[in-house]
Amino acid sequence: MQISSRFSVAVHVLSLLALPEQDGVPLTSERMAGSVNTNPVVIRRILGQLKKAGLVEVRPASGGTFLTRQPATITLLEVYRAVEVVEAGQLFSVHDKPNPACLVGRHIQSALDDTLQRAQTALEQVLAHTTLQQVTTDIAAKALIS
Repeated sequence: MQISSRFSVAVHVLSLLALPEQDGVPLTSERMAGSVNTNPVVIRRILGQLKKAGLVEVRPASGGTFLTRQPATITLLEVYRAVEVVEAGQLFSVHDKPNPACLVGRHIQSALDDTLQRAQTALEQVLAHTTLQQVTTDIAAKALIS
């Protein structure tokens, strides 16, 4: 199982918005799409989710997109929840209809439930303790090395 790329694309877009503009030109979905190397429609869809979550403000007619809060106050958990459609405790799923006549099939879900819930909780705790500011600081540091 794999989390969709929406999360990493959303963090990419927010990082673009958080880092200082280098040319003074507003960041449009087309410019962001060029950085992500995807279609602007994908970016606009993600921006819509981020806007709904209150993380960005989108100004129409090439007015650009802006963060609504300081990067140090935006956690990756907020970003994850804004763009991933995962219910609480539902990150992992076990196949739908195991054979109830089989010993393993009858008990696999209950045997895995606690472990999978702890794994999701651990992921969410790491994301909750990581801010957009930390990501952009890491990006800036890596840019100095290369």
